[in-house]
Amino acid sequence: MVLRIFGDSISGNCLKVKWVADHLGLDYEWIEIDILKGETRTADFLAMNPAGQVPAVVLPDGRPLAQSNAIILHLAEGSDLVPADAYERARMLEWMFWEQYSHEPYVAVARFLVRYQGRSPDELEARLVERGYGALQRLEDGLAGCDFLASSGVSLADVALVAYTRWAGEGGFDLSRYPRVQAWVARVETALAITD
Repeated sequence: MVLRIFGDSISGNCLKVKWVADHLGLDYEWIEIDILKGETRTADFLAMNPAGQVPAVVLPDGRPLAQSNAIILHLAEGSDLVPADAYERARMLEWMFWEQYSHEPYVAVARFLVRYQGRSPDELEARLVERGYGALQRLEDGLAGCDFLASSGVSLADVALVAYTRWAGEGGFDLSRYPRVQAWVARVETALAITD
């Protein structure tokens, strides 16, 4: 049995898993799940992942795993995407935890509301926009003097954060304010051969 990835191609969180699997040359089956049609709420899906969210995977041994950053960490264990140095590994995790708490809830949510619910960026809650710009500024500051977030090469920190940062414009955010972020997005896309 091969790795099965249940994901929605419009989701940066799902694409993180695909990019890591591709980078590592893993054999996998992609199962497209349309979140807009409620396909994460079916009985079969909920039996696999009671949280009713994508991405979710079923490992080759049949065990399920959910949450994008947990999945990519499991898949990339022992690879070049996880720094060998303990401090750099901790920095990678620091960025990954921050991404889910202080970046994705603003940048990704704004994108969803604008692109998939048809709202104008001007209609978004001011706090959402303010925090999204704050997250982008934190990235800009964090990239001062370095090419990647946690180590000298691309790591899971970069995978986790590039997913929605590269699409921030779809949520109404002006990435031209952040030249280091723009250059970093291009470096990560090149390093991981991202075309999605």
